[in-house]
Amino acid sequence: MILSEHETETLIREGLDRLAARAPDGHAVRDALARAGRTRRPSTRLALVAAAVVVVVVGAVAGMQLLTRPPELVPSAGRPVLAYTPGWLPAGLTEQHRGGGPGITPQVRRWMAGQAAVTLLAYSTADPDWSQAELKIAAIKDQAVVHGRIAMFRGTGSTAELTWLADDAHVLRAAVTGIPDARAVAQRIADSVTAEPVGVRGELRFGPLPAGLAELSATVRGTSPRDATTELAAGDPARPTDPVVRVLAGPNPPTPDKAVSVTVRGGEGFFVAPANGRDAMVFVRLPSGRWLRVSGTRPEAELIAVANGVQLDPAPDYSWLGRPTS
Repeated sequence: MILSEHETETLIREGLDRLAARAPDGHAVRDALARAGRTRRPSTRLALVAAAVVVVVVGAVAGMQLLTRPPELVPSAGRPVLAYTPGWLPAGLTEQHRGGGPGITPQVRRWMAGQAAVTLLAYSTADPDWSQAELKIAAIKDQAVVHGRIAMFRGTGSTAELTWLADDAHVLRAAVTGIPDARAVAQRIADSVTAEPVGVRGELRFGPLPAGLAELSATVRGTSPRDATTELAAGDPARPTDPVVRVLAGPNPPTPDKAVSVTVRGGEGFFVAPANGRDAMVFVRLPSGRWLRVSGTRPEAELIAVANGVQLDPAPDYSWLGRPTS
């Protein structure tokens, strides 16, 4: 939807009017400032001493930060970096999902406890769906404020979504389900979000892919390190939401009704023909005892080739699974 200049100005003006209606009374603010201004000021000498103390403290803290700052996370193939972290979550939720990828692939983090769930998503403003995020948010009547920016609400009761423009490159969404007073919970989560990145490091990397395919995403999920799974998706980069091939490693083998023995990664594996709406699949047991499966709409030979080329990471990071935050 392309808006005229007049329509754009109207949307922004209406949003600002709604925010202004919630602002504190101006006379009260001026009176409070005037009373504060009548407070006795410290002497010049005391002010200089205080300033010197501040400089020393700030310098010490900055030095500590330089010494304790973790190494910068750099995204690479199969290892996306998720840029945002909430500082507050409802008690009892644990992180069970991280996913992301190159380009405009959304970044996803999810915390769960039974039917309750909180999902933090980050979308790229380079995605055509979010190219005019500020106008889309301003057009919604149900609004809030997050970090000084207009945000939009959806949902009531135990379900709510709060969406806001974090910066020129990212649109964030805090989605809450199965939690009473979800709107208040979503607002508190959004207010606590900071640009604190975390990595996604599963046990798999793509090797060579069939012509025309590229990595779309990497996801790690599980309730704890014991049941962790890593999933990679590949497809046409022009259609990032439609994976053509999926690769998954986890603790449990598939249980198809019928499978044919084939050679995969130099040992015995199995091929399952497509049926009943399910894609074709090959799977094999890895030396670690875990199971690798490759599925998709490609021929058997290509699925086996993808499985043969998959690289195994000897040191995946599953330590954050089942924890509140990390």
